[in-house]
Amino acid sequence: MIDQPVALITGGGTGVGKACSVRFAEKGYAVIVNYSRSEREATETVNEIAAAGGQARLAQCDVSDNTSVCEMIDQVAAEFGRLDVVVNNAATTNFIPHEKLDELTEEMWDRMMAVNVKGAFFVTRAAAPLLKQSDQTKPQAMANAAMINGAVVNIASVAGLTGSGSSIAYCASKGALITMTKSLARVLAPNVTVNAVCPGPIDSRWIREGNPDWDLNEMVAGYPIPRASQPDDIADAVIYFCTGNRIATGQVLSVDGGQTL
Repeated sequence: MIDQPVALITGGGTGVGKACSVRFAEKGYAVIVNYSRSEREATETVNEIAAAGGQARLAQCDVSDNTSVCEMIDQVAAEFGRLDVVVNNAATTNFIPHEKLDELTEEMWDRMMAVNVKGAFFVTRAAAPLLKQSDQTKPQAMANAAMINGAVVNIASVAGLTGSGSSIAYCASKGALITMTKSLARVLAPNVTVNAVCPGPIDSRWIREGNPDWDLNEMVAGYPIPRASQPDDIADAVIYFCTGNRIATGQVLSVDGGQTL
């Protein structure tokens, strides 16, 4: 067992996932950077962490495949002997205007629900036994640090609160993830906290490549804080739930420039 905390970031090679991977490494965590298809970006993230003196590993796994998820967690247990943080960031969407109901296919629905909802459940369920042991295996080097027990943070979306987003299915999947956060917070307490972060528009490849017709500046112009968030803004909230909080669980934090006011 290594004498440092360990964090698993799904979809950890790009966007918010990359920001979280780098930030946890900076705080002394060994980081497992999970990816499904973005191998190049995930490898670059691991190399960036290593170049800065941190410890990181790649873990290829489609989180919608429960067997693969269990194998990934087994590998974490075998290599590290512990797991302290899970950030369920892996997600997918299709950019379908809401009024075009017939364009939102059953295959799109199934994929979004499989990754965005079932994937987060599969990872959390498989990781729960290790997460519950987090406090008992606290690294000696961090014995006096402000650490909680195990922590799960689900990256949801304001789309799950407002019903407005890239597609109706995406909004529904993120709404389900928010509800599941509350359910899991009850059943994993008191050893593990489970919270959700709901980003508003993020200045990232997700939107810019997903729908080049969207104007981010126009989208946020009417917000109280009229700017799109950066991946690091979302990582701030994730880090708080995992390292700066001992009691909050089942909470849903919007990081959206005031969009949902």
